[in-house]
Amino acid sequence: MSGLSTAPRSKWRFSRLDDENEPSLPEVYSSIAVPQSVVWFRRMFAFMGPGYMVSVGYMDPGNWATDLAGGASFGYTLLFIIMLSNLMAILLQALAARLGIVTGRDLAQACRAYYPRSINLLLWIACELAIIACDLAEVIGTAIALQLLFNIPLISGAAIAGLDAFLLLFLMNNGFRFLEAFIIALLIVIFACFTIQIIAAAPPVGELLKNLFIPSPEIVTNPAMLYVAIGIIGATVMPHNLYLHSSIVQTRDYAKTDEGKRDAIKWAVTDSTIALMLALFVNAAILIVSAVAFHGSGHQDIADIGQAFKLLSPLLGLGIASLLFAIALLASGVNSTVTATLAGQIVMEGFLRLRIPHWVRRLITRGIAIVPVIIITALYGEKGTGNLLIFSQVVLSMQLPFAVIPLVQFVSDKKKMGSLAISRNVAVLSWIVAAIILILNFKLLYDSIFGN
Repeated sequence: MSGLSTAPRSKWRFSRLDDENEPSLPEVYSSIAVPQSVVWFRRMFAFMGPGYMVSVGYMDPGNWATDLAGGASFGYTLLFIIMLSNLMAILLQALAARLGIVTGRDLAQACRAYYPRSINLLLWIACELAIIACDLAEVIGTAIALQLLFNIPLISGAAIAGLDAFLLLFLMNNGFRFLEAFIIALLIVIFACFTIQIIAAAPPVGELLKNLFIPSPEIVTNPAMLYVAIGIIGATVMPHNLYLHSSIVQTRDYAKTDEGKRDAIKWAVTDSTIALMLALFVNAAILIVSAVAFHGSGHQDIADIGQAFKLLSPLLGLGIASLLFAIALLASGVNSTVTATLAGQIVMEGFLRLRIPHWVRRLITRGIAIVPVIIITALYGEKGTGNLLIFSQVVLSMQLPFAVIPLVQFVSDKKKMGSLAISRNVAVLSWIVAAIILILNFKLLYDSIFGN
């Protein structure tokens, strides 16, 4: 850590980064030791953490509405789509980790180094819009959870959500491992809540496995089902997660040789793959619980989180089901705020080489998200916030090309990545996945604007 400035001026005031080659998140760069032990578990534990922080974006409140709608309307049929979208996410996050480890740059820094200034300005604006849209979903999700748990009005809940800037400041001041531990603890809460609900729902295991691994032709032939399927895929890959992951993998103090980087890539990808399987469980669990509770009980039109909360306990026959649902939603909202803030810092420092205090950045982006939530809630009530949640996912869909295309381009380039560039076969697969996600997102955008 020698040579990296952590002076108070950069922490509390706006400042320009002096060194063009300053690492991403310099205050925590290479701050976590990696033991040279031959015991695989010790090395895996050293790299465990960034993947779980990234996985938060794949189970944030923005995903809940599409999963609820998919389960209520079509039962277990769309489980295959959740599995497919998760596999796409695993690939793209592995590419993001590889970029950060090999080049020593996060995705924003790589764009700044290799693209013209005009392109970088466009990419920065697009990414900031994506982070604001993600913030919007988090504010709504947190406000709804506070209303369901404590009967706090949505407007007040949205205002309370802005206070999490101080939570992030506290977590960062205690070290990056402390921040990772906090994230993982809330993920365990979410996992536990849905595990209990899945046990109570007692879905047919054979039917689950069939729909998880075998696609139904109806997904393509049924326009309504196709629309929800596109929504699930469109809400899966978060643009800011690719910037985030390429940065936080550099918090590990791995050897900066080809062999050391290759080893770091292996463990970083293992970490993110395991964590994203947890996200797969959570998203599948939301859909399964929704299918059991609503699909066969005459409530196929359920897509609203508030409605699901009210009906879950009586329909599942578990008194605490609704409570567990709301607790998981609150944990999801709080967790998402932390990762979105870090992504915002990474994007601003990477594209603009401008550093501002974490709490100032959080209050700015949160303020931008809170104002429309308060206005829409005051004018249209709960229905308005539901529509705003969907709108935030559409905005995220629009920004996805600005992150995916540069990422795949960089990791495929042997001039930038050397011997650690991805193989031709992986590059072809990556471009196919990128094309599928982009086409489906554009279709989702078109349908959202012009109707399906």
